[in-house]
Amino acid sequence: MSQRYLTIEEFNQLLQKWNGENITIAKQELSDHDSISMKLDSISYSKDTRRMDGYEPMHTIQLNGSGHIETDGNGLQPLPDSYYEIPLEDTTEYQYDKNTFKLVTERGMYTIEIAND
Repeated sequence: MSQRYLTIEEFNQLLQKWNGENITIAKQELSDHDSISMKLDSISYSKDTRRMDGYEPMHTIQLNGSGHIETDGNGLQPLPDSYYEIPLEDTTEYQYDKNTFKLVTERGMYTIEIAND
């Protein structure tokens, strides 16, 4: 495995190439584990300068598309919105190893891969 660390710009450039692909996203945040399957239509970023507390992220990446989420307790459910949001921090690490992205934040880890059909 030739894992390498990316800048946010390199991460964005590589991930943009996955538009139109079916992807899976695995979230591990404290004791919360989710698995998301979606068709990636586009990628966008948002900035929220009106945060009410330190838990809401200032920056997020939005993976836009339709899909399903599988949570520990609720089974398979449609995504509540037409996107999946990942919080980004100044300290987020962006890792890549040919077909897998990992985003490591202070809250947890997100793994993004092209889905195996």
